Amino acid sequence: MIADEITELFTRSDGAYAFARWGRPIAPIVFGVEDTTLGIVKGALEAVCALAGHQMMETDPELGSNCMVFFFREWRELLDVRDLDRLIPDLEPLVARLDDADANQYRVFRFDNTGGIKAAFVFLRMDQNLSAVPAETLALSQVVQTILLWSDKAFRERSPLANVEGGHTILRPEIAGLIRAAYDPTMPLVAKDASHALRLAARLSVQDVN
Repeated sequence: MIADEITELFTRSDGAYAFARWGRPIAPIVFGVEDTTLGIVKGALEAVCALAGHQMMETDPELGSNCMVFFFREWRELLDVRDLDRLIPDLEPLVARLDDADANQYRVFRFDNTGGIKAAFVFLRMDQNLSAVPAETLALSQVVQTILLWSDKAFRERSPLANVEGGHTILRPEIAGLIRAAYDPTMPLVAKDASHALRLAARLSVQDVN
């Protein structure tokens, strides 16, 4: 990937360049699914964390669980989740807005004092479209979109995943490389300037050489 392509992935609709990665180990919890799907989601997290060289843990010392994934049928079900309104400010108007838009997914990030990701909330309304997606594909897609703070329009035109021979779904190699580069210890935790994309492109070039 060239720098301009990387820049687009972290440039938001308002024109601001905004990059952040997790600044602490990820401690996930999944609601609304059977044990089989729970294992699939956690397996996808383990795979992407291994790719990034990032850690997972059972419990976050501050938050308990810092990556919460919710599966449900109707947005208004979220209003019945105990204490969720304490974690998500203005939950009721948010739910109303998402319901009116007929949205089937939404992600909320929280950040620490340095700007690194400290928590993520993934909401998946299992409508007809999402229900038709294989659990492994859905889990991998959501984890990839949660491992970094991407632009709000990063994957509107093209999924981070690709289908390969045999009907399998994989993470696109260039996105996998970008995640590895973003978590390189020499790279910053947070970036607000597009020159950061040049550094990511340089790291990708080093990966290609190696």
